[in-house]
Amino acid sequence: MILEEIAEKTKIRVEQAKKNVPLEKMRQLAQEKNAQTGFPFERELAKPKISFICEVKKASPSKGLIAEEFDYLSIAKEYEMAGAGAISVLTEPDYFLGDIRYLAEIKKEVSIPILRKDFTVDEYMIYEAKAAGADAVLLICAILEREQLKHYIEICDSLGLSALVEAHDADEIEKAVFAGARIIGVNNRNLKDFTVDIHNGIRLREQVPEHIRFVAESGIQTRADIVELEKGKVDAVLIGETLMKSADKGQKLRELNGGAIENAKN
Repeated sequence: MILEEIAEKTKIRVEQAKKNVPLEKMRQLAQEKNAQTGFPFERELAKPKISFICEVKKASPSKGLIAEEFDYLSIAKEYEMAGAGAISVLTEPDYFLGDIRYLAEIKKEVSIPILRKDFTVDEYMIYEAKAAGADAVLLICAILEREQLKHYIEICDSLGLSALVEAHDADEIEKAVFAGARIIGVNNRNLKDFTVDIHNGIRLREQVPEHIRFVAESGIQTRADIVELEKGKVDAVLIGETLMKSADKGQKLRELNGGAIENAKN
């Protein structure tokens, strides 16, 4: 399965990173950053209107190279100008052609919260995210044990980082709730065959306690999709490929969220 393959490669990457900056040093760098953040990523998702988490992504395993021209700073600033609530930055290098450096540079250019999108398999990556300026990190239920997930959420809390806990089915949602997740994201993409069904998120929303923020991820393409997800009580959408493939990303985002803004004002 591709997810397990990426997770194994990530473990090797982390061991290499530790040779350059040991765990204790990375923890120290993270702890030197302000932990009294007020959790801006969570505050964004608590707003009454649906929030847009817009992704900066060069490639993916399912689609290959998405953006040959990849001016990640301009893309991030364009998202912010067009009304994005947060930005997701892919930092996985082998399958998504990402880099933690992209996140650190984007953080200096925008004022909205930044999510580190990677395959967190070691606490080192949480400290690394904080040191680079992230406001939130992705934790994937499918590659973490229950107690490990709980521990990672506790580390995030201690650093003032939000954890977006990704689930794919009801069992993983139960696991996320057990671990103390305050934000659960459901990936609408089936990681076995890469098919997408946005109703997956709507169905699973019913399994999540109402006080937990809920994010629909993957496969969201049209304003009609957004309207349907709003009706399903989704707090935020994470959109990557639809925006990254658009020639005018700002206009595409405005097209997707314009109705949501109007509804919030009425």
